[in-house]
Amino acid sequence: MKVIILRYSEIFLKGNNRSYFEGALVENIKTALKSYQYKMVKRSARYIISDYNDQDEQAIFDTLKNIFGIYSLSIAQQVDSSMDNIFAISKTMVEKGKTFRVVCNRADKTFPLNSMEIAREIGHMLLDWDNSLVVDLHKPEQIVYIDVRENGKTFVYNSIVKAVDGMPVGTGGKGLLLLSGGIDSPVAGYMMAKRGMVLYAVHFHSFPYTSDRAREKVFELAKRLTKYCVHLTVECINVAEIQTEIHQKCNESYTITLLRRFMMRIAQIIAKRQGCGAVITGESLGQVASQTLESLTTTNAVCTMPAFRPLIGFDKEEIVTIAKKIDTYETSIEPFEDCCTIFLPKSPITRPKVEVCQKLEARLDVDGLIEKALASAEIFKF
Repeated sequence: MKVIILRYSEIFLKGNNRSYFEGALVENIKTALKSYQYKMVKRSARYIISDYNDQDEQAIFDTLKNIFGIYSLSIAQQVDSSMDNIFAISKTMVEKGKTFRVVCNRADKTFPLNSMEIAREIGHMLLDWDNSLVVDLHKPEQIVYIDVRENGKTFVYNSIVKAVDGMPVGTGGKGLLLLSGGIDSPVAGYMMAKRGMVLYAVHFHSFPYTSDRAREKVFELAKRLTKYCVHLTVECINVAEIQTEIHQKCNESYTITLLRRFMMRIAQIIAKRQGCGAVITGESLGQVASQTLESLTTTNAVCTMPAFRPLIGFDKEEIVTIAKKIDTYETSIEPFEDCCTIFLPKSPITRPKVEVCQKLEARLDVDGLIEKALASAEIFKF
């Protein structure tokens, strides 16, 4: 019988709390595989997926590979534990004329041979079966893995595929992601979801200055993120009036800084409403004018909850590498504008001061503008 083996790593270190993390992982697997027929059982520090339709195997495997908390996967054959059965399946796991090695784990201590003896015996049987095979213990072209379990069953397979690892989503609290249409923010969301955080997203737009295509781009990014974070709600907020007021009444060089302070105020209100314990941004130190130490400090001044910046020490190349890995890069570089490209100053200030921002904001109806922006909210679920 063909099965898919799921292994976890970091969860194993959780001691008495392990069942909590395992429960979250199982719920996420069930949600991700709700479209498929299958059975799942736990075997030691792993889960076994079985009784699925053969045509669904690759789709199930690819889905599981992107679930945080899963360390690695294998497609295996399960047989009753006997040397004849193990050998019969091992023959199907090797290509003739190539070097090979047999690796065995024996969890069932009642099995008459130990792990080294099983590996040695199966290796001899494969060599007797086909003399074109050659043993190479150091750099084999193929490996036969044998896992003799305590329930009288043995798994035989020839590959171990690395999954995304991390912690199950739902075990690390809830955070509000500022999701733009750029490269950085989806990567920041991915990084926090990998640490078990449930994401709720807010997207700031400037309709009619920005188009519906810009928003559709963000929705596509949200859909791609759901491969990893299971589900994602995006709340869209119109900040066009805020930007207009800033442009008309404030120092041009402070335009971006003041807008970021409004965004953080609004994000914090939404975060509290949604039960989030932190705000998440894709900022990287020194990448642009609004991401200098002074700019980040000035923005932080309006926050009373933690602001997580998981990319703060990353350079652009490192961020792009992750964006390509998680399949958000090509969408992120589509040429549709976001709100931060509206009313761009010729020379944005790189070392803003909190007291200057406060004086400029005194020219604005800050509370009224925030209230109007929040009233524009539209909510979309993915």
